[in-house]
Amino acid sequence: MLLQKPTVVNPQANIHPLAEVQSKHIGFDTNIWQFSVVLEGCVIGRNCNICAHTFIESDVMIGDNVTIKSGVYIWNGIRLEDDVFVGPSVVFTNGLRPRSKQYTKEGITIVKRGASLGAGTNVLTGITIGEYAMTGMGSVVTRDVPAHALVFGNPARIRGWVDKAGRKLVQEDKDYWKDEDSNLYLIKDNVIKMVRMITTA
Repeated sequence: MLLQKPTVVNPQANIHPLAEVQSKHIGFDTNIWQFSVVLEGCVIGRNCNICAHTFIESDVMIGDNVTIKSGVYIWNGIRLEDDVFVGPSVVFTNGLRPRSKQYTKEGITIVKRGASLGAGTNVLTGITIGEYAMTGMGSVVTRDVPAHALVFGNPARIRGWVDKAGRKLVQEDKDYWKDEDSNLYLIKDNVIKMVRMITTA
């Protein structure tokens, strides 16, 4: 669950001495590495890994078990839910009509639970990336991404579907797809639903 109420920074948060962390709302077992800047008011959950050379603004909420690789800047209005992976040098934009010294709020960007953004992905402000979706490296995401969708390209388009582990689904029939464990999914109008789960004794 995306952190709703901030937790006070605690001794179990591992903050590198060369990081500048102004926020007091850092969860247990979170690592923040050198040359990272975290502004006051930002909320970061438990067991996150914030790699070196990152910048996180104040109006940001980051859930539990999130990985943010180096060279990523998280601007105001961005929400990263639990278990999100943000690859190296992912670019979040924070304005549709940017002008110097003019500050406007142009929507909330949400990356939902379990989604992964490949290295160098560019995300337009105000976009929602669905649960367990995945973007290929260098993708330019200009519209919402459905849950479990695999997207890449410029602009990014749906190229397939993935399961919770990020494995590609194989199309069985027009609307039916199967994962490596033979679980069956119905995908219709870009909405995915598991219709048969294989259980093992």
